[in-house]
Amino acid sequence: MFRTSLRTLSKSANRAAPSFTRTKISLPELDWDFGALEPYISGQINELHYTKHHQTYVNGYNQASEKLAEAESKNDVKAAVALQQNIKFHGGGYLNHCLFWKNLSPANKDGGAIPGDSSELSKQIAQQYGSYDKLISLTNAKLAGVQGSGWAFIVKNKENGAIEVVQTYNQDTVPTAYVPLVAIDAWEHAYYLQYKNVKADYFKAIWNVINWKEAERRYLAN
Repeated sequence: MFRTSLRTLSKSANRAAPSFTRTKISLPELDWDFGALEPYISGQINELHYTKHHQTYVNGYNQASEKLAEAESKNDVKAAVALQQNIKFHGGGYLNHCLFWKNLSPANKDGGAIPGDSSELSKQIAQQYGSYDKLISLTNAKLAGVQGSGWAFIVKNKENGAIEVVQTYNQDTVPTAYVPLVAIDAWEHAYYLQYKNVKADYFKAIWNVINWKEAERRYLAN
């Protein structure tokens, strides 16, 4: 699986100035082959999305982190501040895509399968929205409302346990007040090769490969 980015503080016995070591992040391992989500998401899209776009965020974050470590070692506050947006963008792209891959599954496995009525996730959705279909319709409306590039997330509100739908732009992550349950990429690179400019068809199709078991696991774990 992928390795998370860490900052490790090491001090010498004479308490010299601290030095910082960052371990690099890498692509997560996928639970399925590139073509396993067809016909809903093509193997070509998954391969390009994973090996090119997600890899770009990994590389960008690692490079920006190295430059930040150098700036901090020189006490170059101006350079450190200038790097923050780069770290936010690429770090967000990395995290969002890790969520995205994990909440997809082939249709002949867990993809599209709704948890039973007795599941805690199903109970909460029924209480708030009446059905999964209504929650999906709301999420698709949020996705359609993304102007340019962004994401829609089904989330759990940490304060009251409510299930909500939030929209973010570019590679912004969900606010810390929420636990992401389902992440759907609305960037053109997620669908254009297959669906061209009819992104609404992609938004409808992707629910056939959404892994609701993973969404429920996240719901119960947080």
